[in-house]
Amino acid sequence: MTSHFHREDLDRLDAAGRLRALSPRAGIDFASNDYLGLANDPRLRDVVAEALARGVAVGSGGSRLLRGNDPEIAALEDEAAALFGAEACLYFANGFAANVALLSTLPQPEDLIVHDAMAHASMHDGLRLARAPSLAAGHNDAQRIDDTIRGWRAEGGRGTPWIAVETLYSMDGDRAPVAELAEVAARHDAMLLVDEAHATGVWGPNGRGLAETLEGQPNVIALHTCGKALGCQGALVTAPRVLIDFLINRARPFIFSTAPSPLLGSAVRAALRIVTDEPERRTRLHALIAHAEAALTPHGVTPTGSQIMPLIVGGDAATMARAAALQAQGFDVRGIRPPTVAPGTARLRIAVTLNVTPAEIDALAEALA
Repeated sequence: MTSHFHREDLDRLDAAGRLRALSPRAGIDFASNDYLGLANDPRLRDVVAEALARGVAVGSGGSRLLRGNDPEIAALEDEAAALFGAEACLYFANGFAANVALLSTLPQPEDLIVHDAMAHASMHDGLRLARAPSLAAGHNDAQRIDDTIRGWRAEGGRGTPWIAVETLYSMDGDRAPVAELAEVAARHDAMLLVDEAHATGVWGPNGRGLAETLEGQPNVIALHTCGKALGCQGALVTAPRVLIDFLINRARPFIFSTAPSPLLGSAVRAALRIVTDEPERRTRLHALIAHAEAALTPHGVTPTGSQIMPLIVGGDAATMARAAALQAQGFDVRGIRPPTVAPGTARLRIAVTLNVTPAEIDALAEALA
């Protein structure tokens, strides 16, 4: 029976120290992606309450192409396109759906997708559905991407190359060589797809991501998730108008999905204004990151220069035991195991957010010691 397979598979995961289960929030937040502390900001609650009061619906009522194209969502897309300097913007329910839509829809059969080997799982799922072939390049290796495209051209490749990367990687906390990648894309008339999920709101001259200076160029597509530093939900894809129109007409994850709640349109618009108007939030976060690196690095945490700091443990069971010990002391630190990370690199993923204080970071350092 099918249920036997499912039970046996769960038993194998358990024996390998990889069985997952949902657990409630508890302890000091060193686990979330709420980098700017906006998820519980009273101003976002007030905006949603005000929207309800003026009659904005809770549900969208259908897909965007039916009756789900609420004015709140359309206003968000217009404001986001202007803010990020792009021709157009399309709002998705989440970053996973957006990445799957982009990679399964835009590259065509004669094209080639070259992606960073450490790209997010959503990119890999998009690649499985893509009509174009794909090749992985070494992590943050712009030269390897360049060589891969050259080799493809030499073998007769005639379509458009696509380069797909994250700008800030969610498990290692390191940054992509964005400027070098832009040069590679320019040399090969390639499209550059950058997932700014963990950079939006936190990095860039105006908090608009590590590829902020590239947006608006005809070969650049950016994905800005709204459920991390923006404290809300969903994902904004910014791109040339022709590509946004193509997604509206051809992207199955967009066409056949119920549109997000119009209330989210109101909330994300407010979050974007806060990020724009309050650069001091980024300044405070960057100071906390520097404090955390000084306090945690002596205890095995890898300094990354970002808000994501891994402590590589190695073994799966040992990682989860160490996470449980920290949780018992009141710190919400989670263990990350394969397949999210490579075998032998299971880790504690420590995230620094405005939800913690320097004193709480010091207390975590003492617990690690």
